[in-house]
Amino acid sequence: MLMHRLVTLGAERHPDRPAFHWVDRDRGLTYAGAVDAMERMAGALHDLGVRKGDRVTVFAHNGLDYVVAMLGAWRIGAIAALVNVKFADELTDYFADHTPSVVIYTHDMEAQVAAAAAATGVRHRLCMDGAQDGALPLPDLLAAALPAPPDPGDESAIAHLSYTSGTTGRPKGACLAHEPTVRAARCIGERLRLRSSDVSFGPSALSSSYQLVANLLPPLAVGASINVMRFWTQEGGYDALARRGATMLVANPPILDDVLREARRRGAPPPALRLGLSGGGPVPPLLKAAWRDAMRLPLVESYGQSELGGFVGLGYPELEPDDGKLGRVGPPLPDKEVAILGPDDRALPAGEIGEITVTGGFMAGYWDRAEKTQEATRGGRLRTGDLGLLDADGHVTLRSRRAELVEVAGRLWYPRDVEEALMAEAGVAQAALVGVAHDALGQRPVAFAMPQPGASLDGSALKAAIAACVPYDLAPLAVVVVSELPMTPTGKIAKAELARSDAALRAAEAP
Repeated sequence: MLMHRLVTLGAERHPDRPAFHWVDRDRGLTYAGAVDAMERMAGALHDLGVRKGDRVTVFAHNGLDYVVAMLGAWRIGAIAALVNVKFADELTDYFADHTPSVVIYTHDMEAQVAAAAAATGVRHRLCMDGAQDGALPLPDLLAAALPAPPDPGDESAIAHLSYTSGTTGRPKGACLAHEPTVRAARCIGERLRLRSSDVSFGPSALSSSYQLVANLLPPLAVGASINVMRFWTQEGGYDALARRGATMLVANPPILDDVLREARRRGAPPPALRLGLSGGGPVPPLLKAAWRDAMRLPLVESYGQSELGGFVGLGYPELEPDDGKLGRVGPPLPDKEVAILGPDDRALPAGEIGEITVTGGFMAGYWDRAEKTQEATRGGRLRTGDLGLLDADGHVTLRSRRAELVEVAGRLWYPRDVEEALMAEAGVAQAALVGVAHDALGQRPVAFAMPQPGASLDGSALKAAIAACVPYDLAPLAVVVVSELPMTPTGKIAKAELARSDAALRAAEAP
C-alpha cells in the first residue's frame, strides 16, 4: 500500500468527510479536497522537473500546505524530505546531505532558504505564501492545476525522509518506504481501536516521523479526521481540543501534562477526548497515573524511533489499575518482532535488560550513510541503541539509551531512575540526568530539575528527598534547578547539549 493511496481510498468511500484541519487558521480539506490538492501539488512538482526518487524538502511550520506538499511528493514517487524549522542555522548542511531538487517553505524562512539553496544548487524554491525574490509562488502553481503524471505505484520506494532527533549526536536522515510504514500504521490504528468517527489532534512538528505514524497515517487508514496545529498553549490547546471534538491527542509528555493541568483547573477533560498518545520520550508513570485518576482517561505510551516507521511497543487505550505496571510501554505490534539481546547477540530471557532489537519492517537506511546503515541494521535487525526488557507478559519496558548511561565509579546508573524520582516530587515539571567527565569518578552525575509554574525548588532538598527512592549512593549527585531545559525539535530533552552546558560543567567541578 502507498501512503497517499490512503487519502484516495478515503475520497472514494466518503468524499465529503473532513480529512485535514489546520487549527490555527480554521481551514480544512475534505477527503475529496485533499485528493484534488494532492493532484495539483503533484502536477506542479512534475512540471518543475521533479521525478521519482528526487527529494522535495519541506521546511515550514505546521499547516495544510505542509501536508499537501508531502502528499504531492509521494504521489509522483518523490521523497518528502522534512527539516524542522528549528534547524534554520544548519540548513545548508541538511540540503547538502539530501540534495533536494525543490524546497517548499514559509515566507519567514526566506533568508535561510535562499542562502542554503544557493550554496547547494537547489533548482527551485517554492514559497507557500506567494512570490519572493528568486522563489516561485506556490499558491499560483497550485491554482494552475497542472496535470500530474501516472502514479509510479512502487510500494518499495522511499517516501519519507526525516531526521533523527539528535538527542545524543548529529541527526541522520532516516528513509522510510511506503509499504512497511503503511503496514505499521494500520497495526497502530488497530491497537488504538481507531474508527472513522475518531478525530486525531497533533500539535507537535510535522517534520517528526512520530507525526507520520501516529497522527497522519493511522487515522487516514480508517477514514478518520486529522488536526494539525502550530501554536500550542495550555489554555488555547485545551480550547482547540474541545472545539474540534478531538478524540485522540497525539503529543509529547509536556503537552500531555498541559492538558492534565488545564483539565484540573476547569474540572473536566476536553469532552470528546478518549485517549492521549505519548511519544518523543519516556512517559513518567506519575503522569499516566494522573491521567487515569484525575481525568479517567488512558495515557497510551508509544516507543519508537525515526528509523522504525512505526513503534517498538505500544500500550492499549485502557485504564491500567496497577501502579506497578505504569512504567511499561506495552507489547510489540503485530508487524514487528522484538528481541532483547546481550553483548554476544544472545537473546535474553524475560526480565533481563539488554539492547532492544526489531525485525519485521524498518527504515530502508540512512540517507547516503551506508556505514551507519550497516551498523544500525546488522544481521537484519534494527539495533535501536536502547536498553530495556520484555517482561513475562511480553510488554516492553525502556530503561535507557545506551549512550545516555552514566558510569559513576564503575557502577552504571540508569538516568530514568533518578529522573522519575525527581518528577515524583512536588513542583518538579521535568528532570534530566547526564554524566559529565570527572577525574575521580569517571563521570559525575548531574541532574537538572525544572519547576512547574509558580513552584520554587531547592537542589539539595530534592537530592535528600529522593535518596531512599533510587538504588544508587547519591553522594556524588549534583542537582541543579533550571528555568528551562534544552529540547530537540521532536520534543525530547537534548541531553548531549545539556551535558556540554556551562551549568553541567560547573556542577561537576563543585565539591
